[in-house]
Amino acid sequence: MGRLFGTDGARGIANTELTCELAMNIGRAAAMVLTDSGANKHPKILIGKDTRLSSDMLEGALIAGLCSVGADVVLLGAVPTPAVAYLIKKYKADAGIMISASHNPFEFNGIKIFSSDGYKLPDALEYEIESIVIDKAKPYYSPTGDGLGRVSRAENAAEDYIVHIIETVPYRLDGMKIAIDCSNGSASTTAQQLFTRLGAQCHMLADKPDGININDNCGSTHLENLQRFVVDNKLQLGVAFDGDADRCLAVDEKGNVIDGDFIMAICALDLASRKKLSKNTAVGTVMSNMGFSRFCTDNGLRFVSTDVGDRYVLETMLREGYNFGGEQSGHVIFLDYATTGDGQLTAAQLLSLVNRRQAHLSSIATLMTRYPQVLINVRVSSEGKLQFYTNQDIRNKIEDVKNQLGEDGRILVRLSGTEPLVRVMLEGIDKELITRLANETADLIKEKIG
Repeated sequence: MGRLFGTDGARGIANTELTCELAMNIGRAAAMVLTDSGANKHPKILIGKDTRLSSDMLEGALIAGLCSVGADVVLLGAVPTPAVAYLIKKYKADAGIMISASHNPFEFNGIKIFSSDGYKLPDALEYEIESIVIDKAKPYYSPTGDGLGRVSRAENAAEDYIVHIIETVPYRLDGMKIAIDCSNGSASTTAQQLFTRLGAQCHMLADKPDGININDNCGSTHLENLQRFVVDNKLQLGVAFDGDADRCLAVDEKGNVIDGDFIMAICALDLASRKKLSKNTAVGTVMSNMGFSRFCTDNGLRFVSTDVGDRYVLETMLREGYNFGGEQSGHVIFLDYATTGDGQLTAAQLLSLVNRRQAHLSSIATLMTRYPQVLINVRVSSEGKLQFYTNQDIRNKIEDVKNQLGEDGRILVRLSGTEPLVRVMLEGIDKELITRLANETADLIKEKIG
């Protein structure tokens, strides 16, 4: 991780950690790094945002920064993150910026930057932006007169994105009765229209954002309301998005959670059966459930694992020529259709598959067996995050747990890329054992660096 950018952009509490001044300077530096001012006097940069209160404030700061170095800004309004990535190429823009803190509480916000090809920035370009903002590696451009940038609005941004998703769906959703949890976030602007036009009868939850209710006991990180609603109303299934709608989780007709690993298993096998899975390979992360890798082996598929973060999944896909990958958290990348994880695209593909088969999602999901998994988040101080890699007591505990689990399980302990947390994950055959070992490890981390 860099000094500004974590695994998913620059992120922090709005107006204290992520200030207007910092946002303005990130905009200025990004425009300088991502565009050739000599070849393009007024590069075009898109800005999208989620529905949290601080997004308008940070949008204003980014506009000021971008225009001050000569970039023309096109405002997309409140749209999903993958809409920004898609519209960059459609609108022939030089770059795109999304203002969002994804699944974090409303007081947080973030800045995600996409290059002209619609992909998230590689580490090298993020480091270059950081060097300008933090180290003053080069002065900001200061054009005057007609060298300043202009601002315009893309009135059809949401519609253009909806049409794109519809065009990717191989089989319509006619007759389906579903629930959709928009997390009071970006999906609130697109989901109902999208899935209704695909033919589904939609019951909407958490689709009335007020600036502070984004991710508040709703969305892909809080599935309880969706689970109850699907069962109580005898619906076929439900889908839930996070704040910026780049991830999707599902709930079957019985109220069971269908996480990203299950969604990937279902879709990967279907793609393979239709000869549409490149190199017969699915790309996941070290957090993917052991059951998913076993599923791939049992079905003649290859599983490739990367570091945590959809950006690393994508980098591997691009480098090795794979077209499908994702994370347990619900970031799923259909590279034939999108350059980043897209929650609504994922939901549309999953629902299309379910409707084509005329089967219950609970039945389809039996193709994979999930190994018991325990995840504990330990809040640590800034100093604690720095000490995590060097604390020998923690290192020794992790090695001890590995020895106890042997080949029947695994432990993964890592720093969060977006929050002041250490994530302790254990997985194995014996649920009681991994729960005890996870609590022991988490307690020790809290004692040493909490």
